[in-house]
This record gives sequence, structure tokens and C-alpha cells, in this order.
Amino acid sequence: MTAAVVAIPPKSGMTSAVCAATGVSRATVHRTRVRLAAPPVAARPRPRPVRALNDPQRQQVLDLLCTPRFADQAPAEIYATLLDEGIYHCSIRTMYRILDDNGEVRERRQQLSHPAYQKPELLAEKPNEVWSWDITKLMGPAKWSYFYLYVILDIYSRRVVGWYVADAESAALFKPLFKDAMEKHGVPPGQLTLHADRGGPMKAKATAFLLADLGVTRSHNRPHTSNDNPFSESAFKTLKYQSRFPKRFGCIEDARSFCREFFDWYNQDHRHAGIGLMTPNQVHYGQIDAVHAARQVTLDRAFRENPERFVKKPPVPPAKPTAAWINPPTPKKAA
Repeated sequence: MTAAVVAIPPKSGMTSAVCAATGVSRATVHRTRVRLAAPPVAARPRPRPVRALNDPQRQQVLDLLCTPRFADQAPAEIYATLLDEGIYHCSIRTMYRILDDNGEVRERRQQLSHPAYQKPELLAEKPNEVWSWDITKLMGPAKWSYFYLYVILDIYSRRVVGWYVADAESAALFKPLFKDAMEKHGVPPGQLTLHADRGGPMKAKATAFLLADLGVTRSHNRPHTSNDNPFSESAFKTLKYQSRFPKRFGCIEDARSFCREFFDWYNQDHRHAGIGLMTPNQVHYGQIDAVHAARQVTLDRAFRENPERFVKKPPVPPAKPTAAWINPPTPKKAA
């Protein structure tokens, strides 16, 4: 209706009468006519900030991100790897901008949300306080054939403290794996909590008796809630999203060989966002302060060489890990 009134010539003197008859606001008609009569304003291009990387520098960063060494890694992990080698090109956010400008950023799958239930709450402030374990399937050579990967993970350091590939899911197979991990890391009775989901081997009497004998506290997920075991789920995702992860394994020895190489890399070289972009071994074996200090030296040197790139404050490395939670309490409950 407003468009029909606007189309009436303003000099005809009928605008007021038509507005009164149709209920259209005269002010709205007037503003619309003025807007349509005004010449379009050309948008001015946003000037490039003085501190931004120039085109050769951006191309250098893009070429680096696309090298075979870094092509399958996240910008945060690449940033930490270069930082540990004494190299600084730009911030993590700038890496994402460069990748986005070249169509190299996308979400690979939709993330599910889960309803809120009463949940287990576990806190680890040092290694060997809370371990998480789970079993995942690895596809075998034929349809409906699987191998089973057992993984025990320290939630504070993210270090895989024990793993095993078997051809069956059984609490009897978990017993020697867990006892060996306890002995290897010298965990005293009464210190460790072991968290798991509610699968058959996790709830088995053999597992419960074993943990009771070793002085280990048991903890379990809520039913049908994988988010209660995020550390194990995250490790399995990292495993199966590796570019070299095969669709099927030809035999159990192939699966064990691949997992042996993967977990060596995961513990020694994988920079984890949840632990200040450090490796699990660095956190597990008490190297946090030394690594953080070395990174600060590199960033201080970068600031002295190019202070104009850092607007708000001198750069600092990612924060050191202090604690790891499985389901931290809400602020109201904590208070």
C-alpha cells in the first residue's frame, strides 16, 4: 500500500487525501520519496591498516600453511610449533584470516548439543590424578570385522599412558593394560580416579574388583552422554581425522603398527589447545615453565623487531595449563 501511494506524483495534490483514506503515514511516504530520489552513494573501500601484513608476507604465510608439513594441522598448532622453533610470522587469528580469504577454512561436521543432567565433576591439577579410558572400533579387512583400541588418557596432561589393540572387547584384556600403566607411572593407591562410560567392560565386576584392589576411585558417564568423557572422545577424533588414517586395516598387526606411530606423535609432537599449545609429554613431565619461558623470549624478540604489529600490548604465549575438569561446576553451584 505504501508503494502505491509513493507512486502517485507529489504535485497532484492527492497525497494527503490518499494517505487519510488508506491509513498510510504521510511522513513514511515523504521519507521513501526522498530516499528513492537521492543518488546512490558508492561504498568506499576499507583502507588497509598500516600494521597489516603486505601481500608478499601474506603469500609467504599461506605457502607455509599449505606445505606438506602443516597442511593437515590447525593454525593454533602451527603457531605453537613455529614458536617453539623460534619463528614468528603472525598471530593465530591472522593465519585464520589468510586461510579464509583463500577458501581454506570450513567446519567438517555438525556438533551436537546435549540436554543438561546431573553430571560427574572431576578435577585434575597435576598428572596422574584423573585418567579417562575408552574403547573404539577400528574397521578390519572385511565387512563387519573390527579391531578394538583400548586407550587410557591422563586428562591433565592429555598424555596417553596406555593403549592396546585387541580383537575383542573384554574387561580381562583391560586388567593387564591398566596395571602396567599404574606401575610405569608410579601411581600410589588412593590418588587416582578412573573415569569411563557405561560400556560392558567398564561396568564389569572384574574391572570394579581390580580398581578396588589398586585403590583407584571409579567414575562413570551419565547414560547415553558421550560429553561426560570428552578427553577420550577428543583423542579418538584426532586419531580418526588423521589424513593417513586408513578406512580399513588389513590385519591386527597393521592396526598396532599404525597406533604405535600415532601415539608416539600424539605424546611427543602434538600441540594441544587445551594445555597451552604444549605437547602432552611436556606437561606430563613438568616442562611447562621452561617451554613457556622460551616462547616468551621468542615473542619479546618479535616485539622488539616489529613493535607496530602489536597494538594493545606486547605479545604473550598461550596461558600455562593449571587444571583440567570433567564437567566443571556452574558458578552458582561452586559458590
